[in-house]
Amino acid sequence: MFGNPLYPTYQAFIALGIAAGIVLVLMPLWIRILKFEGIGQQVRADGPERHLVKQGTPTMGGVVILLSVAITSLLMGKLTTELVLVLLVTLATGVLGLIDDATSVTHGRSLGLTPHAKMIGLTLICVSFCLLAVNWCGVEPLVRFPGGFTIDLGVLTTTVDLAGEPFRIPWLYLVFTWLLIVGLSNAVNLTDGLDGLAGGTSMIALLVMAAISFLCSDSNLTVFCTSCAGACLGFLWFNCYPASIFMGDTGSLALGAALAAVAVMTNTEVISLIVGGLFIIEALSVMIQVVSFKATGKRVFLMAPIHHHFEKKGWAETKVVIRFWIVAAAFGAIGLALFFQVG
Repeated sequence: MFGNPLYPTYQAFIALGIAAGIVLVLMPLWIRILKFEGIGQQVRADGPERHLVKQGTPTMGGVVILLSVAITSLLMGKLTTELVLVLLVTLATGVLGLIDDATSVTHGRSLGLTPHAKMIGLTLICVSFCLLAVNWCGVEPLVRFPGGFTIDLGVLTTTVDLAGEPFRIPWLYLVFTWLLIVGLSNAVNLTDGLDGLAGGTSMIALLVMAAISFLCSDSNLTVFCTSCAGACLGFLWFNCYPASIFMGDTGSLALGAALAAVAVMTNTEVISLIVGGLFIIEALSVMIQVVSFKATGKRVFLMAPIHHHFEKKGWAETKVVIRFWIVAAAFGAIGLALFFQVG
């Protein structure tokens, strides 16, 4: 571990710089490899016409993002059970996304894995993470709200004997954690539709979670969050309009899982939904569109997710991205302010 543990803010900022530096160094090589292998993004046929020029742009940039996060976390953080578990769930979700991206490229379509297969993978990751968080890291199955209100989701818990040790299965909290990780992973994935959108908004959200981790006195999770933010920062150099590479599901699913996992470890699950408010809006826009079309045959938005709606209204892609960054920053500020009201 580099840096002085007596100065956690120093370590956090150094981690951000190291993670960004690793991405800046490795990404050009990764782009050349992907181009040589002909691994490129498959663009939605029903998407905005201006996106057709993105067909074939290298994808799976999330591989370098995750490599950067792993290296930086191991260099700058102490391998506590909390850091190890958060890192593992992030990497596992990234591997699932990588399989999804590889499937998409292999079959020459934009959909990748079937929803059923992806959900099975995410469920296995979520269940394993929740049980280990409760039994390995001592996370209490409580959901805390701003204002001091708390819900105990451990009321329905089964305790079994595992190698002579009690092993708790908090069923309600297990379902809640599943909803949180699956929801945020897919929400960030849906947000990844414009150059720089998912990378910029994820960076903002994870910087806020870094501040929350610091306030919770967990310097290692702080380093993890700034590593993720730094990797996103370095990635934006190549992903800003016009993008030279996309993060793919490898990056977007993993970043959503990272946000959710840190929230569980810091008991700020509700706050994370506010911090990631933009992601929630993106996911809700898709749900509203689907329900409305099936129920009435009419669409609420010109196109979903909602960032495409504004494109259809004539906004330039860069205008949508920058304005969504601003919205993400506003949600982050609100979430951080409400954190101080959590009981």
